[in-house]
Amino acid sequence: MSENELYKTALNKAMAQCSKREYCCNDMRAKLELWGVGNNDSERIVSILIKENFINESRFATAFVRDKFNFNKWGKIKIASFLKIKKIPSDIIRSALDTIDPSAYTKVLRELMAVHRRNVKAKNKYDLKGKLLRYGQSKGFESNLLYDLLNDIED
Repeated sequence: MSENELYKTALNKAMAQCSKREYCCNDMRAKLELWGVGNNDSERIVSILIKENFINESRFATAFVRDKFNFNKWGKIKIASFLKIKKIPSDIIRSALDTIDPSAYTKVLRELMAVHRRNVKAKNKYDLKGKLLRYGQSKGFESNLLYDLLNDIED
């Protein structure tokens, strides 16, 4: 296959993939590299995808935040770190995280902690709080929210 044919095929395939689900520039560059597209052609394809609105970093970040919060029950810290890995700009990450409803956020945290508390074996209250704190942090929730929630625990 000639370089021009590879470029056209990759562009069409990328457009088809982007029409099915959201991609960020970083993910699409990785796909293009897997398909054997060179760097110059890859950058041309990504710029066309952005210009034609197949790729929109803000739209991707908002969808990512919504999905990871609703389905995976991740906190803002974990979501933000994964978006940073995908090289999404900080201002876009901040605005996407602001789409999370604060009351829904604390409700999800309370439910997660309540479910995990039933399954945790602890020797005493101090041990229980430590295990719950580590669990909450592993899910990406902020320490101050976790401390506030754990201070309400009576046992």
